[in-house]
Amino acid sequence: MDDELRERIEREAEKHALLNAVKHDSDADVGAIMGPLMGENPDFRQHGGEIPGLIGPVVAEVNRLSAGEKRDRLEDLAPEELAEMEAEEEADESLLPDLPNVEEYDEVRMRAAPNPNGPWHLGHARMPAVIGTYKEMYDGSFIVRFDDTDPETKRPDLTAYDAILDDIDYLGFEPDDVIRASDRVETYYDYARELIEMGGAYTCSCSGEAFSNLKNDGKPCPHRDKDPETTREEFEDMVEGEYSSGEMVLRVKTDIEHKNPALRDWVAFRMIDTPHPREEAADYRAWPMLDFQSGVDDHLTGVTHIIRGIDLQDSAKRQQFVYDYFGWDYPEVVHWGHVQVDAYDVKMSTSSIKELIDAGEVEGWDDPRVPTIKSLRRRGIRGQAIVDAMVGLGTSTSNVDLSMSTVYANNRDLVDDETDRYFLVRDGEEFAVEGGPDSAHPPLHPSFEERGTRDIPVGDSVLLESGDVPAEGERVWLKGFGAVRREGDSLVATGDDLDVVREGDVAVIHWAPTDGVPVRMRTMDGDVTGVAEPDFGDVPENELVQFERVGFVRVDDRGDDETVVYFAHK
Repeated sequence: MDDELRERIEREAEKHALLNAVKHDSDADVGAIMGPLMGENPDFRQHGGEIPGLIGPVVAEVNRLSAGEKRDRLEDLAPEELAEMEAEEEADESLLPDLPNVEEYDEVRMRAAPNPNGPWHLGHARMPAVIGTYKEMYDGSFIVRFDDTDPETKRPDLTAYDAILDDIDYLGFEPDDVIRASDRVETYYDYARELIEMGGAYTCSCSGEAFSNLKNDGKPCPHRDKDPETTREEFEDMVEGEYSSGEMVLRVKTDIEHKNPALRDWVAFRMIDTPHPREEAADYRAWPMLDFQSGVDDHLTGVTHIIRGIDLQDSAKRQQFVYDYFGWDYPEVVHWGHVQVDAYDVKMSTSSIKELIDAGEVEGWDDPRVPTIKSLRRRGIRGQAIVDAMVGLGTSTSNVDLSMSTVYANNRDLVDDETDRYFLVRDGEEFAVEGGPDSAHPPLHPSFEERGTRDIPVGDSVLLESGDVPAEGERVWLKGFGAVRREGDSLVATGDDLDVVREGDVAVIHWAPTDGVPVRMRTMDGDVTGVAEPDFGDVPENELVQFERVGFVRVDDRGDDETVVYFAHK
């Protein structure tokens, strides 16, 4: 590394250390700035082993400054980036736009309405994240309503009800009320009966194809002018299960010549032969369609604001017909686009993930390869990191992309200070060690000396990662131990002091004794095996740690032969 490159690395490191320190109003950390530093300067990556040792003194110098001095120095070095960061922080205070017409309501009441056909994938987190945040903004109410009135095409999974509530709790929110629509079928029947008496609904035995042709031609169904008494009798037969699936439906009478065919005399109830999986609802055969059920429930539970996908604009228009019949005021509606998530090879779809699980291609809903909330939780991602990322997307009507790097950056901010450091060597190469101390004592956390140090006995030999193995005669700095030179299959202590690292002549690498803790690391790309330092064996299950130069992991299982950890992120 020449002097010009060394000076550039130090200059960039100072900038990123100042940005990190000013943003978080704390001391900067070498590990936290490595990602941004390398991302902004890809040509630094070939010197990745040397850079931590080179920038350590720079970060230490930054941390000696007062908060005011840090900001002043950053303003000198990177005024535009400081201004951008401060503007973002100001915008972060109100990432979500104000809800429409909130002043007209005594209380803001919003609902998440999941279909419990399986545990939630990551995209599902957006709704509770935004609704929960609005609840906090307005001191309102957050309702969870399980829309589980389709026991056939979107058949409920009995385990999903509690799984979804667990996910909401993990995201940091507690619903004010939890409702299962399948408990309320009699209520929907009562409102259907009222609608029939008003002349606002009729029973129809047309085939789906026949009605579709009539609808598309703007022609009325032959049953449309049926008298309410006949409709009422036939609806009661539906309730009693006298018809089979497809034989009879109840339609809301709208405008058969409406410019949008999707709004013409839409189905409110249909017959379903498949029993509901919940015992309490297993006897029902006449089931409300979602637009009828949801519309009635939104009114009865006092929902003031609805957030739904831009592709569901017709739902509000269908439900408006029912609201007009009953003289109800329709809630305010916010439409948003879909969210797409990068970094996964598996489709973000409940049914697709279930197929992979059933086929044995992934191990379950918390497999690190699937884009589910359970998976991120098992990997050690905090719910708040997901919420912050989702809220940051706002409520645009355009489709939006969520970069997992945003979630990881949020999580890093949340966990970095509390996670102790350890060494893990993946598929290492063994070298004898000659000379030097009997053990190494690196700090548990570089920013918190008071936590103490680890004890890493050197023994007769150590493991190095293949990418860190020095060439014959070359020196490296074993972190916490000191400088060694490779001589054949041995690493010989040289007695050099830390200046050789500061001068950029020697790369700093991690290592582990050969008799360390066997580790299996579950990642999005498959399992990785390695050996961790002995003190790692004392870390309890469910604890989050950082393997230096590898990344953050959650300790999942302490087996007899190996410890299983789940990789979170760099």
